[in-house]
Amino acid sequence: MIKFYSVLCGLLLLSLPLQAETTALSQFAIDGLSGWTEKRFYGQTQYSITELNGDKVLLAESNNSASALYKKTRINLKKTPYLNWSWLVLKHLGDINERQKEGDDYPARIYVLISGGTFLWKTRVLNYVWSSNQPAGSIWPNAYTNNARMIALQSGSDFIGQWRTEKRNVRDDLRQQFGEDLWYIDGIAVMTDTDNSHGKAFSYYGDLFFSSD
Repeated sequence: MIKFYSVLCGLLLLSLPLQAETTALSQFAIDGLSGWTEKRFYGQTQYSITELNGDKVLLAESNNSASALYKKTRINLKKTPYLNWSWLVLKHLGDINERQKEGDDYPARIYVLISGGTFLWKTRVLNYVWSSNQPAGSIWPNAYTNNARMIALQSGSDFIGQWRTEKRNVRDDLRQQFGEDLWYIDGIAVMTDTDNSHGKAFSYYGDLFFSSD
């Protein structure tokens, strides 16, 4: 009888759904901006923690500026390949050419970085962007470097003023864009920038985390 119950308990445990493994990148309500470093390119985008609809979120305000919040972190993409986050954009940047340097601005974007160290040509960067005018699903090389790819997840006025939840298999995206099966990332950044188009942007970001599924 004891053996029967042991087998039954084992079968019940096997039937239970496995909880996804997660790695938190931000916990704005608890840690604020602890662990994030500002990287300035032109002027300074203002980043702050604010409360919106009862939740603590990141607010980004850019006025002809370009700076990012960067977090150095090593993520094993074999274990947790999915990057999850949410964002809300209140206004896009109009009819700019995001494929050219003078239009390389985004009301919201998330960088994923694989460092090449001293071998800069080995650096790989994915940019998940809220595009002002490129159709959602569009992919193109960054205007400044061929080591970076831009992936438009949201576009234009679609869903402006609404929270959008995103989930990307970073390992698959890296393989598709660079033809390499990369197992680790070295850092991640959040950026709202308007320096090339001399515009203004006002956006929110929710917590970011990696997950196994």
